[in-house]
Amino acid sequence: MNPVRRGIFKENPIFVIMLGLCPTLAITTEVINGIGMGLAILVVLTGSNLFISLLRAWVPDTIRIPVFIVIIASFVTIVDLTMQALLPSLAEALGIFIPLIVVNCIILGRAESFASKNPPLPSVLDAIGMSIGFTLSLLLLAGIRELLGNGTLTFQILDIGTTIHIPFFEEHKAAIMILPPGAFLTLGLLMGFFNHIRKRMVGSPNAYTLSDQHISRARRFLCNGGRVERRKA
Repeated sequence: MNPVRRGIFKENPIFVIMLGLCPTLAITTEVINGIGMGLAILVVLTGSNLFISLLRAWVPDTIRIPVFIVIIASFVTIVDLTMQALLPSLAEALGIFIPLIVVNCIILGRAESFASKNPPLPSVLDAIGMSIGFTLSLLLLAGIRELLGNGTLTFQILDIGTTIHIPFFEEHKAAIMILPPGAFLTLGLLMGFFNHIRKRMVGSPNAYTLSDQHISRARRFLCNGGRVERRKA
């Protein structure tokens, strides 16, 4: 499957691999926040994947994680300072979750499982696909939560764009939707919906095949704090 399509559908970072859920739950109170976080992830993931792929032959396995984090942190710093200078209101809304991209499981997971093992072009395409999949997921979550919670859809920043007002939802607001319980409820319902769709399409809610084992290996790697698992003989 095309790397871009794979990141959007088969290996969607939120609804399939379930990585990066902390910022997903925290910042999806307005659509514009989802757009901002998605663009930040796009820049950081594309840049770090490219550099990690280019340097993969010169980085010893014993120090690869510190090297990955330094590369990722460099791009995160660029994004953070640029956003504070040009888009201060958006930077304030996203808050600590921009610096925390450094340890985002999506970024580290793709660096370890894909960019460190593949040439630059496939690594960049993988980053673009994962970023688009992540951004679309954020927009879906944020759109539902903001619409039901505020009755609006916000696409405006620095007097550019617009805020759409839907009178019916403004008159019947469900304030819980923009609170933490609403985030968990929306995410859970959407995951259940997409699992149902996958079950109808492939006969199982688990869309992985034997060729997709690198996903679970990457997740075990991250959950073990970067320690390499060794099989017993």
